[in-house]
Amino acid sequence: MRDIVHLQVGQCGNHISSKFWEVIAEEHGIDPDGQCTAVQSKIQTDRLNVYFDERLDGRFVPRSACIDLEPGSIDALRASRYGRLFNPECCISGQNSAANNWAKGFYTEGAELMDSGMDCIRKLAENCDTVQGFQIAHSLGGGTGSGLGSLLLSKIREEYPDRLVSSFCVLPSPLVSETVTEPYNATLSFHQLVDVADAAICIDNEALYNICYNVLKRETPTYSELNSLIATTMSGVTTSLRFPGQLNADLRKLAVNMVPFPRLHFFIPSHAPLISSRNEEYRTYHVTELTEKMFGPQGMMVACDPRQGRYLTVAAMFRGKMAMRDVEESISCMQDSHSSSFVEWIPNNMKTAVCDVPPVGLKNAATFLYNSTAIQEAFRRFTEQFAAMFRRRAFLHWYTTEGMDPLEFTEADSNLNDLISEYQQYEDAKSDDDVITASDEEEAEEFVE
Repeated sequence: MRDIVHLQVGQCGNHISSKFWEVIAEEHGIDPDGQCTAVQSKIQTDRLNVYFDERLDGRFVPRSACIDLEPGSIDALRASRYGRLFNPECCISGQNSAANNWAKGFYTEGAELMDSGMDCIRKLAENCDTVQGFQIAHSLGGGTGSGLGSLLLSKIREEYPDRLVSSFCVLPSPLVSETVTEPYNATLSFHQLVDVADAAICIDNEALYNICYNVLKRETPTYSELNSLIATTMSGVTTSLRFPGQLNADLRKLAVNMVPFPRLHFFIPSHAPLISSRNEEYRTYHVTELTEKMFGPQGMMVACDPRQGRYLTVAAMFRGKMAMRDVEESISCMQDSHSSSFVEWIPNNMKTAVCDVPPVGLKNAATFLYNSTAIQEAFRRFTEQFAAMFRRRAFLHWYTTEGMDPLEFTEADSNLNDLISEYQQYEDAKSDDDVITASDEEEAEEFVE
């Protein structure tokens, strides 16, 4: 079960996905015309079918549904370097904008595109040998990525209840804010992601700007550089799905190892080495150096301090020619030195995968995923901003005129606050006894009987 259907929704989703397809096409030796040039390397072509469909003429086409409520981002996608690869039937756009309004994307404008969008997704899924799952790239601050993205996720969950659904979601930030309604849109999106998605890899605009400014030394980061950073991380996260490795992993294995409780499936990604393009050729990072950067707050792509929380689970994906023994030893050393940062009641809570194929232009690299209770710091930002506006019913009329009930806002806020409380509960838990609730005990007694 390897095939994955990719969805890119909204302006942000289409722009970051455009860069993602460019990165993985280069890694697999696919040129802008769809021809596979990596004929000598079986490792590059072995799992092309995970993300690409092969046409009768031998061309490889991304298995992707490109959806937006306005045609601008789809036109930009088609005009990009790899734009000729995308099937025009899978590029769906409307003529109206969601206007940074979640309700427009979920209830009115988005609902009009839903039939054509789901037809496209069904066709892509039917062309697969076996669908492993779906992954969606979208932002939570705007109207289309948050509203239409949430609607698509809920429809996919209804039609394919036994398939994994993962999300690459870009979180809005008050320091890099574009619209005033972002707290509403993000909170309403989290309300859906908590219940519908199996895994959500969170990428924060504020953290991206900090990385570009402090680590990559870019004084004025462009959207293109931010998108490249996100695409590099997405490429690292999906490495073990696209290449055979010394320890193979797929979406389900990742979810099983990373999600201790169904609702706590929000991950913080990190990538190493983060190095400016002009310095790449002068540095080679060894396993120990990559692992040392694993727990550094500078590389975290969510604006939170990991030292203020505790790690529930961690996944590390190494790329390049490296011995499995060296990886295991360095991981073990780092885990020992940071033992206080891990919860004691989940033993062996680090998953490791190694792939021999390095990223283009580098000899070694690593991507990390953390399920850390520190992410509640980012969630608290949304609840505080949400509460400040909702208390005065500011901007609410734009949502209610689209058919929304104010109770939906209250439910969404309550759900996000419950999620924060759950993360805090497991951060404070010192032993198994602390986290066993009365309902857990009743279920255990029934099971024994």
